[in-house]
Order: sequence, then structure tokens, then C-alpha cells
Amino acid sequence: MQTLTPLVIKLGGGEGLNLECCCADIAALQTSRPLVIVHGVSAIMAQLSAERGMPVQMFTSPSGHNFRYTNPQVRDLYVEVCHRANQQIVSLLRAHGLQAIGQLSPIVIHGQRKSAIRALVNGRVCIVRDDYSGSIEEVNVAPLNHHLAAGVIPVVPPLTDSADGLLNVDGDRVGAAVAAALRAGEYVILSNVRGLYRNFDDSTTHIPTVTAHHIEDAMHWAQGRMKRKVLAAREALSAGVSRVIIADGRCEQPITRALQGEGTEFLA
Repeated sequence: MQTLTPLVIKLGGGEGLNLECCCADIAALQTSRPLVIVHGVSAIMAQLSAERGMPVQMFTSPSGHNFRYTNPQVRDLYVEVCHRANQQIVSLLRAHGLQAIGQLSPIVIHGQRKSAIRALVNGRVCIVRDDYSGSIEEVNVAPLNHHLAAGVIPVVPPLTDSADGLLNVDGDRVGAAVAAALRAGEYVILSNVRGLYRNFDDSTTHIPTVTAHHIEDAMHWAQGRMKRKVLAAREALSAGVSRVIIADGRCEQPITRALQGEGTEFLA
């Protein structure tokens, strides 16, 4: 009997994502194939940062990627937020009758702290040395495979473990790493936009399909947070994932619709 490859789903952390519809769709899909969920935290992080008097500070790398400045105090808040967001998603999935578990112990992503980061600050390139962001080095798939074999959906936070403790890591790229490590056939990234636009502020320029030959064009078209998503798509395709879809998570049946061709498909 053929073994079904897992489907990895990234639930974006931004404002507007309809978690209830996402979880209802996951419940409809879970009988057909193994599922792994990865999630973001940006909206909850912004809310708690404001409540704690710690405004989110974003930097831009010289290559145009935006990232959250994560000093030690922000790192501690980030870890708290990851736990909160993870528990929220697990609770919603369980409310739909699913067996789900927060993959918080052990943390399955292992990486290394970026001890010196180049960032554009007031138009000048500066070196940031007190940031606790991480790069992904490997995925411990044993706990994930254990849960999948038992029919349980693991919910993976955007955290990496390291010699310097827990680190902030981009959730889209976590999803790509998990999809590659599990040899997933597909990776769906749900966001609060329809997909990739040729002109980032004009939804009429939506791009339905990007082949591997045009991935660098897609990196050029992407702006802001979309750059990370396209980068994650490129990494997943390069590691053997056949299809990555960036799609709208604000609608009903967002994952089903993405798999049926809505959103932007990145094809190997």
C-alpha cells in the first residue's frame, strides 16, 4: 500500500487570518493524509509588545528582508508568545475533534544564533550583535514521525533551540525545513493576501504560478514579509518538495482551495 506523504501547513501569524476556518478545513482534510502545522506569531507579538511597553522594532537587511529585532528581553517575550499562540491553535484543533499536540518539548528545530547581523538603520549598514534570531541547521523528525504514526497532528512553533537557548526564527522557513525533512509532497503557506503580486500593492497583478526557472523573478517581485515566503518556497523546492502554495487564509476552506489551485503555486 502506498504511503501518503505529509502535508505541511503554515498558519500565518498576521492580522486577518481566520484561524477558525483554517482549523475547520484541517479537520476536513486530516482523514485523507498526515498533517503537520507550523504557525506564526506576529499579531499576538505586536499586541503583547504594546501591552508590555516593548514596541516591535523591525530591521531590514541589505538584501531587503525584514526581520524583528530580538534583544534578550524581546526574546523572552517571543518565547512566551510562541507558547500562547501554539496553545491557541491546539485548543481550536481539539475543539474540532482532532488529536493535536503542541511541539514545544522537545523543540524540533535546531540552529545557531546569528551573532552579528547586518541591518540598514537610518540608511546606513550597521552590525547588530545583541540579537537572538537563529538560522535553521536541522530538524529532529523523530518526534514528528512519532505523532504522525499515532494519528496526532503536531503543531510546531517558530522557535529554534541552540547553544544560546531558544531563538526567534522565521516561521515560513521553519515550515520549509519541516516539509523538506519529512519529504512532504506539498507545503501550503496561508497568509492575509491571495499570494504573490507582481506589483506588491496591486492585487490585480496576482501571479497564479511560478516555476523553478522564474523563482528569482519572484524574489524580485516580492516585498516586505512576502520575501520570506518566497525564500521559503525556494528552499522547500530545492530540498525536494514538489509544490509550495502561498494562499489566502482569510476565507472558508483556505487549504482545500489552495490545493485546488487558488493562491500562487511554486512548482519544482
